[in-house]
Amino acid sequence: MNVWEFWKEENERVHERYQLSMERIRQIPEETTVCQPYRSFFQEMSLFVGMLEALIKKLKDGSLKDESLEGLQKLNHDLFADILPEHYEESYGNPAFAAQKLGSEFGPMLSFLYTELRCGIPYAYEGRLLDITAANEALIEIYNLFERENEASSLPKQQEVRDVLYWYVSDYTDHTVTAWLRERFDPEWKFAKDIIMEEDLSDLRYLYRFGAYISQSECAVAKFLNSLPEDTIQLMADTYVEGFRKGFEVMGRDLSKKKTVLVRYELGFERMIRQAVKGFRAIGLEPLFCRAPVSIINRNPVRKIGWFGTSPNKQYDYDHRYDSAIYMGNTVKERKLSVIKSALEDLKTEASWYAGPAVAETFGEPGFTPVNKDACFALSGHQENVTRDFNNEFSQLMNHYVPEEETSFTIIAFPKPEIGEPFEEIFRDVIRINTLDYERYKSLQQVLIDALDQADYVEIKGKGENCTDLQIMLHSLKNPETETNFENCVADVNIPLGEVFTSPKLMGTKGTLHVKSVYIGDFQFKNLKLRFENGMVKDYTCDNLENPAECRKLVRQVIMKNHESLPIGEFAIGTNTTAYAIGRKYQIIDRLPILIVEKMGPHFAVGDTCYCWAEDFPVYNPDGKEMVARENEVSALRKENVSAAYFSCHTDITIPYDELESITAYAKGKQGTEIIRDGRFVLSGLEELNIPLEN
Repeated sequence: MNVWEFWKEENERVHERYQLSMERIRQIPEETTVCQPYRSFFQEMSLFVGMLEALIKKLKDGSLKDESLEGLQKLNHDLFADILPEHYEESYGNPAFAAQKLGSEFGPMLSFLYTELRCGIPYAYEGRLLDITAANEALIEIYNLFERENEASSLPKQQEVRDVLYWYVSDYTDHTVTAWLRERFDPEWKFAKDIIMEEDLSDLRYLYRFGAYISQSECAVAKFLNSLPEDTIQLMADTYVEGFRKGFEVMGRDLSKKKTVLVRYELGFERMIRQAVKGFRAIGLEPLFCRAPVSIINRNPVRKIGWFGTSPNKQYDYDHRYDSAIYMGNTVKERKLSVIKSALEDLKTEASWYAGPAVAETFGEPGFTPVNKDACFALSGHQENVTRDFNNEFSQLMNHYVPEEETSFTIIAFPKPEIGEPFEEIFRDVIRINTLDYERYKSLQQVLIDALDQADYVEIKGKGENCTDLQIMLHSLKNPETETNFENCVADVNIPLGEVFTSPKLMGTKGTLHVKSVYIGDFQFKNLKLRFENGMVKDYTCDNLENPAECRKLVRQVIMKNHESLPIGEFAIGTNTTAYAIGRKYQIIDRLPILIVEKMGPHFAVGDTCYCWAEDFPVYNPDGKEMVARENEVSALRKENVSAAYFSCHTDITIPYDELESITAYAKGKQGTEIIRDGRFVLSGLEELNIPLEN
């Protein structure tokens, strides 16, 4: 797809404005009408925008097509150099440095402006002149505020600068939000798909067509996939596609009504993704590819939704996660929701085609411990409430146009080279984990479910230094012959297979959940502890940072998603001992993603249940029994007050087998039935699951 043709009408309308903005910005380095230290900031911004202008010219005239691999690597490095870790301490992208150089009054706001200018890199590759022009004009407007007199006493008021940034976000909400939703639902947006399907994937220059930061990791993954035989690539793709198809099958949903699937993945896996595109087309679905949003108006501070490359600097991402504090309030919230509703109405046909996301995750990077900086923006209590309200109302809008009960999903994960020296061996073993015997595990897990369905509650106790002591209450079954409390989860929506799960009753669920090390997104939490009363989180802490208050803040932001409390939305028992054995073999358990780790012991989710927005639609296990534990006392509030029922989050936390003393199921008036003792399955009929642990 020629992106300049795709955006032709819009680019023609904005072309004159773009040219005028560039003409003005080019003049800044020669001018002395702004006092120091601000002059240096604007001069540097001018040089960066000039770099984007040169990039756009090369992209439009096609000269980059013939650039060597070394030339493309240098260009990519130059575009992102300023925020790479080795330069970040003296980058205006760093709010702390900006505050030090420009003062706490203006530094953080100008740092935010820089992040928005940097969004011009992907916009240039996608041919989106309006987005680039909008940021250019905001830069000029703020420059004009400082360009009064060459005296510090004539500096603008802080509110004047903030107002420019506020209106920059607000005025372009119509465009930025609508364009983002179009990427998510419209199969005509083919920017990434054309690269994946048409480029020569054996020539790694293709990676530099995406307009993302390309590290050694993406190159190493692409090279490794190029070395694999075609049948291995086909197996990876088939497992991914078949998992998505089976999700519809096991949930009794009609896939034939759907036409599109959103493919979310990390760059470097294009050879597998190309085969997956063919596989999805074979089952009647056209894959969609949208870039994970880069601008603050659409960016998710917790996760990347779309396709993306390795972050050039996770601290940079962390520092700017709450830049929305500049503008967030009820007015922007209502405006954004109004735009979303209008855009979804225009896209309602495309939205009705949408089958759900197919996610290919990666893992293996070392744990990231962020540095909290006073100069970074933080949401006020009011803004946290507004953000939560927005998330709930957005979920309701999406559920109206894309009903949860009509979609499904799948998630699979593969390692990156950062996992360690035996990367290729680990990768092959992960393929083995992802392709275990579906039917065999279905039978083994049914034995486990049959035992759990006899219980009123389950007790989980940690071993040694793990101080977990939890009581999980289960729903009462009205008719055990036709109903079950646990879903038999094999290789469909969550790959690899290996868990049974339920939505616990909240009343009576209590105790402490402790795990010594667990990855939640980019963060490796150490000695994470959550305390529950009647199924709600009452206290939490971790040992990541020296200051206990900072530790609580980290847990609140990443796990609690800034909620005061969250319910326990899921209790599950993982059965994939093969995955655990492989993790122990390579000593990488603490580097595995929650997608795999949740299959390696009991896991618990805080937030919404697995069935949020679809509690009223039946779900059946392979044995024909209906899974009835689809809600809890909080999600049941949806019938009276939707905003009180949902939290727009679901965060899994797992206790590995080796930290377990016991899992025991109890029925009233009866002796407990042990499921696991000392990290081994002791329930009769599950002996086979211990073989990988012994070997």
